[in-house]
Amino acid sequence: MAAIDDRRTSTRTAPQPTTGADVLVESLARHGVEVVFAYPGGASMPMHQALTRYRDRIRTILPRHEQGGIFAAEGYARATGKPGVVMATSGPGALNLVTGLADAKLDSVPLVAITGQVPTHVIGTDAFQETPMVEVSRAITKHHYLVSHARDLARVVKEAFHLASTGRPGPVLIDIPKDVQNTIVADPDYDVAMDLPGYRLPAPPDRRKVDEVLAAINASRKPIIYCGGGVIASDGAEALREFAAKTGIPVAMTVHGLGALPSDHYLSLNMLGMHGTVYANYAVNEADLLLAFGVRFDDRVTGKLSEFAKHGRIVHVDIDASEINKNKFAHIPVHTDVRSFLEAINPKVVAGDWREWHKQVDEWRATEPMTYDRRDDLILPQYVIEKFSELTGGEFIMTTGVGQHQMWAAQWTRFKHPRTWISSGGLGSMGYGLPAAMGAQAAFPDKLVVDIDGDGSFVMNIQELATLYCENLPVKMIVLNNQHLGMVVQWEDRFHAGNRAHTYLGPIDHPEAIGQGEGALPETTYPDFVQIARGFGVTARQVRDKAEVEDALKEMIAHPGPYVLDVLVPYQEHVLPMIPAGGTVRDIIKQ
Repeated sequence: MAAIDDRRTSTRTAPQPTTGADVLVESLARHGVEVVFAYPGGASMPMHQALTRYRDRIRTILPRHEQGGIFAAEGYARATGKPGVVMATSGPGALNLVTGLADAKLDSVPLVAITGQVPTHVIGTDAFQETPMVEVSRAITKHHYLVSHARDLARVVKEAFHLASTGRPGPVLIDIPKDVQNTIVADPDYDVAMDLPGYRLPAPPDRRKVDEVLAAINASRKPIIYCGGGVIASDGAEALREFAAKTGIPVAMTVHGLGALPSDHYLSLNMLGMHGTVYANYAVNEADLLLAFGVRFDDRVTGKLSEFAKHGRIVHVDIDASEINKNKFAHIPVHTDVRSFLEAINPKVVAGDWREWHKQVDEWRATEPMTYDRRDDLILPQYVIEKFSELTGGEFIMTTGVGQHQMWAAQWTRFKHPRTWISSGGLGSMGYGLPAAMGAQAAFPDKLVVDIDGDGSFVMNIQELATLYCENLPVKMIVLNNQHLGMVVQWEDRFHAGNRAHTYLGPIDHPEAIGQGEGALPETTYPDFVQIARGFGVTARQVRDKAEVEDALKEMIAHPGPYVLDVLVPYQEHVLPMIPAGGTVRDIIKQ
C-alpha cells in the first residue's frame, strides 16, 4: 500500500498531552496555515515548542525583528490572498507588531497576529514584559482577543481567521497568557461553533441596484472606472477585466488597484491621484459617471474633495458600508462585495458608444505622456525600473518601501497580473519592502520576487537579509540609492525653497555629494550596502554607470539566491507629475 503524505492528508489528533499551545497550533494547521513568521520570547515559548511538533505541516520562519515578521506576513497575505500569520512574545515583542497591525488595517490585509502574554494572575501588576496589547491595538485591528481559558482557543482561532478574511479583510490580534498556553486541554473540540452575534456580512448584489447602475452607464457619455484595492482583495480582477472589455470604459487605478488591468491594455489609464498620469486625472475630472469599485476616496487620490469628480454622478461599490459617503457622496451607493457585483452585472452590460470619449482620452495620452529625461551621463531611477520591467515581461512579484522609489515603481512598472504589486499605501510604512518580499517569496518559492527600495527605507529592516540567507529565500533587491530621504527632499525643493531639514543620510561633516555639480557621484557611499549584504551572506553589486544597468539587472535576475543591487542615482530627481496635497488637476506639476 502506498505511503500517505501526512502533510496533505492527515487529520491526526494533536500530540498528547494536549496543551493550550498545542490546540493553538493544531488549529492553525486545520485552517490551512503553511507558514508562520514567529520570533520567540519568554511569554511565547510554549507556542514555539508546539510549532516544533508540527514541522512537517507548518514552516516557521524566524525573522530578525518582529516588525520584519509582521510585514512578511502582510507580503504573504497580499501575494496569496490568504491570512498571513505572525507570532511574537509579550511586551516589546508584541509592541513591535503595532506598526504592521496599523498598516494591515489601513490596507485591508488579512492577518492573524498571535502574541504571548504574561500569566493571567500577574496581568495588571506591571509584570516583566507586560503590556496591555488589546488596549494598545484596539483602534488598529479589525478585532482582538485576550484568551483567558485554554478551552476557548480553538473557537478563537476559528473566529480570527473568519474575521480576518471575510468582509473587508483586516488584522485580528490573539493575545494568549503563558499559563493558558501551558494548560492541559482534555479532548479539545476543533469543530466548535463561532460566537459572533454582531458580525454581519453584506448581502449579495441587489438586482435593483444592478439595474440602476446599468441605467447610469447607458445614460453616460464620458464614464470612467476608478478601481481600487478592493477589486484585488475580493479576487475580482478577472471580473473587472471582463466588465471593462464588455463596456469599453477606461480604467484608472489607485496604487493598490495596480494589476487589476494589465498596464499595456488600451483601456488602462494606469494610476491616478497625486503621482498618477496626467491623462488619468484629466479623465476623472471630466467624467460624467465615476464607477468607484473597491475604493475609499483617499486624500492622495482626491486632493481637494470638493473639486474631485464634481462633474458627474458617482457609483460607489464597496464591502465596507462605513466607506460609502464617508468622504464623497455616492449618488448610487452599493454595499456589497465588488467581485460579486461585477459578476452580477457582467452578463447584462454591453459596449457603449464612447468614440468621442476615447478620442478625447487618446488626445490627452498623446499630449501628456509619462516621460523622463533619457540622459546617459547618470542613472535615473525611472530607467532602472523600466528596464527591469522590460527584461522580466511582467512575470514577477514586486514589493516596495515607501518614498520616491515607490511612486516611480508604480508609474514605470508594467504589471500583467493581480497580486504582483505589494506596497504600503494607507500608512506609508518605510522598511516595508524587504520583509514583504520575504513573505511573498515564502509563499511562492519559485517565482521572481523583487523589492524596489530606497536607501532610507532599505536600512530600516536591513537585518532581514539574514533571514533571506538562512531561510534560502532568493529575494532580489534593487536599492535606488540617492543618499537622501528622497520624497521629503522633493517636498523641501517644491514647498520649502530647498532648505534641507535633516534629509541627508550621509556623515554630518560630509558635503551632500550625490548629484553635486549636475550629476556628480561620490567615490564612496554611506552606508556601503555591498559590504553589509556580503556580511549577511548575500551577493551584492553596486552600479554607478548607466551602461552597466542592463547587465547588472540580468545578473541579479539570474542569480539563484538573494541579491542586492545598489544603484546610485541623483537626489535632485523628482517624481512627476505631482498634484500638491489638497490641490486639484489645475495644480498639476509637470516639470
